[in-house]
Amino acid sequence: MNTLGLSMLLKMGCLCSKDDLSINNCKYYVLEELGQGGFSTVLLVENARTRKRFAVKKIVCHSREDQKNALQEIEYHKRIDHPNVIPCLESCVTGCADPVLNSTSQVLLLLPYYSRGTLAYLLEMRGRTRHYLDEGEILRVFQQICDGVKAFHDAKPTPLAHRDIKPANVLLDVDNTPIIMDLGSVATAVVQVRGAAEAQRLQDQAAEQCSMAYRAPELFNVESYCVIDQRTDIWSLGCLLYAMCYFKSPFDSVYERGDSVALAVISATIDYPTVTPFSQDIHQLIASMLKVSPMERPYIYTVIEKVQDIRQKIGGIL
Repeated sequence: MNTLGLSMLLKMGCLCSKDDLSINNCKYYVLEELGQGGFSTVLLVENARTRKRFAVKKIVCHSREDQKNALQEIEYHKRIDHPNVIPCLESCVTGCADPVLNSTSQVLLLLPYYSRGTLAYLLEMRGRTRHYLDEGEILRVFQQICDGVKAFHDAKPTPLAHRDIKPANVLLDVDNTPIIMDLGSVATAVVQVRGAAEAQRLQDQAAEQCSMAYRAPELFNVESYCVIDQRTDIWSLGCLLYAMCYFKSPFDSVYERGDSVALAVISATIDYPTVTPFSQDIHQLIASMLKVSPMERPYIYTVIEKVQDIRQKIGGIL
């Protein structure tokens, strides 16, 4: 057999064979990789029996601490039950994470699959043609995102903060219903920082888990003695609403130029296009969330009220 023929057979073999994985004795075929982060991979899978498609988040754990964090993510899914937050349908753990033995464990989370993709993808497509979203539609979707964030802030027994709200972490259902995903960054909302060591630990954690262009100022330079609360998410929501209007976070261009995002965030200088289709009300709402001092930012309940007021003003349906 010539080399070309062998190559064709190998390609056919690759196309015909399917990797598979098992979650709680249920088999799934891996169809493709949907995305990859620093700590996990998201796969598109198909149930071997029903042929229904799902997403699987695969987290490879190299230490007991890694595994503890992955299991904590599953627990957060159990605590948050809301139509605008992605549910974890099944989960399982295989292997043993032990750096001494050079062994790893694998945590799998079975999630619904949303074929439309993320809000980030929609904004990227719209941004290429400068095709702005309708203000009423922006506010409808944003209010539902806020409703999802409120579920974290109202969590029992202690409030939670998502800590990485951004367009890439918002999926869109078939009717444009937003679904908040990726609970790997979720943490207890109110954190009392006591000392330089705790401050540095929280700052390092934020640098790992919170996207720079959506990260609150207090997480860039954590003070040695302070209280961090759920209003880190309010800052992120301000950046997200700006992105829904103008396709990117107000700090994305700073990053793209190679300038200091930290300095830009701490100064909170927000530029708006001179010609804009959006009302002053929506700009004021963004500005209210992008206050450098978290004490000056509203809580999620006030944000939702303001969104409802603007929607009523422009004739939106609540």
